Amino acid sequence: MVNKLNLNWPEFLEKYWQKKPVVLKNAFPDFADPITPDELAGLAMEPEVDSRLVSFIDNKWEASHGPFEDYSQLGEKGWSLLVQAVNHWHMPAAELVKPFRVLPEWRLDDLMISYSVPGGGVGPHIDNYDVFIIQGMGRRRWRVGDALPMRQFCAHPALLHVDPFEPIIDVEMAPGDILYIPPGFPHDGFTFEDTMNYSVGFRGPTGRDLLSSFADYALEQDLGGVNYGDPDLKVRENSGSMESYEVERLRAMMIEMINKPGDFEQWLGRFATTPRHELDIAPSEPPYEPEEVLSALNAGEKLIRLSGLRVLRIGEHFFVNTEGWMTTEIKGADTLCRLTEVGVNELGEALENPVFVAELTEFINQGYWYFDE
Repeated sequence: MVNKLNLNWPEFLEKYWQKKPVVLKNAFPDFADPITPDELAGLAMEPEVDSRLVSFIDNKWEASHGPFEDYSQLGEKGWSLLVQAVNHWHMPAAELVKPFRVLPEWRLDDLMISYSVPGGGVGPHIDNYDVFIIQGMGRRRWRVGDALPMRQFCAHPALLHVDPFEPIIDVEMAPGDILYIPPGFPHDGFTFEDTMNYSVGFRGPTGRDLLSSFADYALEQDLGGVNYGDPDLKVRENSGSMESYEVERLRAMMIEMINKPGDFEQWLGRFATTPRHELDIAPSEPPYEPEEVLSALNAGEKLIRLSGLRVLRIGEHFFVNTEGWMTTEIKGADTLCRLTEVGVNELGEALENPVFVAELTEFINQGYWYFDE
């Protein structure tokens, strides 16, 4: 069953996005869980999948990372299993992300799913990203505080908590409800009964992230290799000082590197299409030939983009999974950025270009797109 999102996006973006939290009642009418607790537990046993077990028993917090071999030691109260990037590994669950593609896809972090027994949770905390928490089976009470300066502390080496807070939202969620929380708002969930929650997260980079990544790119591309020069140097009173014009000249050297249009877009595209979690990439075996791809598309078959794969357009530049894609077939490439499922109708005239078909075939052979079975 495909869950349909009932949300007025323009109104939501104007009133709530990155401004204040809100409860969206019955946003998914007749919500159906796309995954079972047993399936989630199975994913957490896989080494490629990022998972955690968090418990609060006898007034003590504990946390451990997967993969997990068994769950026989767990009781019936006070713990939660959390699995990251389930949209990369479980296709029915990945369908939950699609209604949120109204938002910029490069900002999407992942779909995290948690299964909690009564009393289970991760404690009061603050996230540095936007999150849509979808209520699945069971009941859970959420408390959200205002975005005020708060003390954070480690309740456990793997858990960063905040002090108690006064709630501005105190609600019991029912299946299909969504709680949206912008960055900086403390929140805490209390579980009444066995419960599933689905968290669709959107993350923005920090300035430190950007600077660090660009520095790596500059070293890789051997940018900025010209030394600082000062042919107009004059004698100064204090040789232990740096003059303001020298400060500005050094600042200009750094800014000049970032201001180079070609290099900046190339770095940015690679940065923005770097997956934050491992992908379930399966290269095509045996590899396709372009003629086979064209024949399959003309026969009505559909190509599905690998879930979690980042495909991005910046101006006339295209990027797929950290790599720049130099193509002359702008419309066809743009279609691959916009849509997660394409066929002959969507790709249209692009399929008349043998070079584009060859490029598409290479992506299929790498496992980035695959034919719908």
